[in-house]
Amino acid sequence: MNSRDQHAKWLLSEMESGRMTRREFLGRSAAVGAALSLGTSLSGGALAATAKKGGHMRLAMGHGATSDSLDPATLTNGLQWVIAYGVANTLTELDAQGNLVGSLATEWSPSPDATVWTFKLRNGVEFHNGKTMTAEDVVASLNYHRGEDSKSVGKPVMASVTDISADGDTVVVTLSSGSADFPYNFNEATFGIYPAKDGSIDWKAGGTGGYVLTSEQPGRTYKFERNPNYWKDGAAHADSVEIHSITDPVARQNALITGEVDCIDRVEFKTLALMARKPGIIVEEGTGPLHYTFPMLTKRAPFDNLELRKALKYAINRQETVDKILFGHGVVGNDHPIGPSYRYHATDIEQLSYDPDRAKHHMEKSGLGNITIDLSASDAAYSGALDAAVLFQSSAKPAGININVVREPNDGYWSDVWMKKPWSASYWGGYSIEDTMLTTGFAPGAAWNDTQWDHPRFNELMVQARAELNEDLRAEMYRDLQVILRDEGGNIVPMFANEVHARTEKIAHGELSWVRGFDGRRILDRWWMT
Repeated sequence: MNSRDQHAKWLLSEMESGRMTRREFLGRSAAVGAALSLGTSLSGGALAATAKKGGHMRLAMGHGATSDSLDPATLTNGLQWVIAYGVANTLTELDAQGNLVGSLATEWSPSPDATVWTFKLRNGVEFHNGKTMTAEDVVASLNYHRGEDSKSVGKPVMASVTDISADGDTVVVTLSSGSADFPYNFNEATFGIYPAKDGSIDWKAGGTGGYVLTSEQPGRTYKFERNPNYWKDGAAHADSVEIHSITDPVARQNALITGEVDCIDRVEFKTLALMARKPGIIVEEGTGPLHYTFPMLTKRAPFDNLELRKALKYAINRQETVDKILFGHGVVGNDHPIGPSYRYHATDIEQLSYDPDRAKHHMEKSGLGNITIDLSASDAAYSGALDAAVLFQSSAKPAGININVVREPNDGYWSDVWMKKPWSASYWGGYSIEDTMLTTGFAPGAAWNDTQWDHPRFNELMVQARAELNEDLRAEMYRDLQVILRDEGGNIVPMFANEVHARTEKIAHGELSWVRGFDGRRILDRWWMT
């Protein structure tokens, strides 16, 4: 047990003995970064509370843009995910412990080779438009992400699907090759279930979720009323909800301090301890797959040059970035997305480290000469993204690499900069399993392949790992995939960050999921007003 975990355990014992208040425990845990693997799990049990119905929930998130849509094929940011989970359910979902549990599907089973999956559906579930959900609605919702014309971010995940059919109260999904963890994909917000209409789906009508969208101002505010016919007991507690998009971190934190909202995400790490000391404010922190990145478009010059990519990988001081941007609330990354929270995270591969001499060597081998490289950044990517870019600029100078940091506007960043400019700052909330993360972010032609990655050996291994039922062999394959991305990929992943939110005592919850921020993005279903 490390010192932070020991301190977390001591804090918990102080609270349980009555020598420390609940507020003091949460504040002091967050202030020292102790409310993580041990502190959070222990406090989750000790601080359990009974959910209450009623009240008006007000949230503010550091995501959102005026170009946002609630089309399930185009869910880009965390705010869209929170809304999608609020208005629609998925076939499966992850509980607070990370276990896959039933939602609109009550059970599922594979064929012996995991090429055919059968999902039994829940009966008597009603859409917001009053229609009873059928297997045909589920088939239409899943097919929405398939086909040549689909632009869905879920299309790569469905690429191996050859057929989806309805059979009474079951849906049968047939794959071209086995997928041992396939049902995990259907807990993602992209695969929400909506009513079928005219050979497609009517996502604007809403799904079967706990809340009905009543007002929508993309990039600003969304308002909801509780679904009176919601099928799920013990969920969707508030009478009404409003969610504000406030991408400026100072404005977002001020909204919490002044009582305009009840909870915010993306608390700035540099002000975390200060926020924790504010009367009536509780800061909570956990570890998940969230990672901050600098993706390069590898089919665009100069990033099509492998030696340049290698030079940049050695030109960034990862530990300095963790220390100065995350203030220690995270760990260094190794230029692949499979971090410590994943089952097949490879702990034995060499960690890339800051080495200006090696960076200079690769830069000379690139043959590009004394060029200046633009790096686009905005705090819309994540709080501190601009500062991280400036740190990168500084650490690259001793290697003779000239980086020009381009300050981009917050609004429109995801539509006009990310995947449009050759090199930019970005983030990934991550996924519940390795295959979804790799398929969504690195499969050829994937809508979110933000490095234009297309590597024959990588593509082959990714498919093999998905189908491999032997755990040891799968681990070896995922290790090899991580090494390929580290050594050749176009994504610089300097750090994995902890998820942090802050709330007032007007809002409460049970045990938290840290697979993504805001309780795995399912805050609307799981939280309540006190």
